[in-house]
Amino acid sequence: MNAIVFTGPTLGADEARKELDAIYLPPVAQGDVYRAALKQPRAIGIVDGYFDRVPSVWHKEILWAMSRGVAVFGSASMGALRAAELAPFGMIGVGRIFEDYRDGVIDADDEVAIEHGPPECGYRILSEPLVNIRQTLRQAEQDGVIASATASDLVRIATSLFYPQRSYSTLISLAHEKGLLASEVAALQAWIPTRQINQKRSDAIEMLRAMRAYLNNGSPVAANFVFERTALWDELTRTASTMDSHEYQNVQAKGLLLPVRDVHRSPVSDDSLLHTISALCVKYLRDRKTAAQTSESGEPSAHTAEPPVS
Repeated sequence: MNAIVFTGPTLGADEARKELDAIYLPPVAQGDVYRAALKQPRAIGIVDGYFDRVPSVWHKEILWAMSRGVAVFGSASMGALRAAELAPFGMIGVGRIFEDYRDGVIDADDEVAIEHGPPECGYRILSEPLVNIRQTLRQAEQDGVIASATASDLVRIATSLFYPQRSYSTLISLAHEKGLLASEVAALQAWIPTRQINQKRSDAIEMLRAMRAYLNNGSPVAANFVFERTALWDELTRTASTMDSHEYQNVQAKGLLLPVRDVHRSPVSDDSLLHTISALCVKYLRDRKTAAQTSESGEPSAHTAEPPVS
């Protein structure tokens, strides 16, 4: 086995396979890198990862994987965060977002956080990550669409929003409300649909290409540290070992829409399963739209059961 990659909303597995032949798994969570390293791949790549209502991938398990000679790459989202934190120990960070975290240009976890649909709906993205908004506004300034002062004001507006509320439509509306120069806001609104920057996607692709180069030409990785076992580490390994598989953990244990297996149910046809998934996706997205509308009216909104990803 050469490579295992954790991805989701940032870059779909089908598209990722065009860049790198690897095993693609859902967004990473605590214990997943440990389980992946047990398979003895030459490299592990982290793009997306769960947080908030699901324990995030632990630094210790990444260090353990590296101590076993596995090259661990990170980019774009959770991977960029962990790579910036573990770069001194040899984790390989790739891309603009990683560099900005490493260099202190950005430091908040919510820069890469998004609201999204469940895996059965293709992780449909329901908000825009702040890192993408920053790069888009920087490009708009370079293209002469908006002035530097306007770009700075828009970044402040976007930063003030809770991550699920960030979108270009919301940003444009708030720009009008706050009295930003109307001509520039209108020009930006017309420019965004064809010129917006998806920095997370670009960085993820760059990481896959770096992994491919490493697998083709790279030498085995030697850890520059001594891995120390702790009681917490022993507990993690015991907990992780009780899971049947990564898929079982990420779908059934996290309470997503469809269980991986249910031995008490009769088999269903592919057509029936696809129909069920489609209906659940439509219901999920309709419920999210209703929740957003309710929130805008000032009433409490329902919170999605889907763990957020960064």
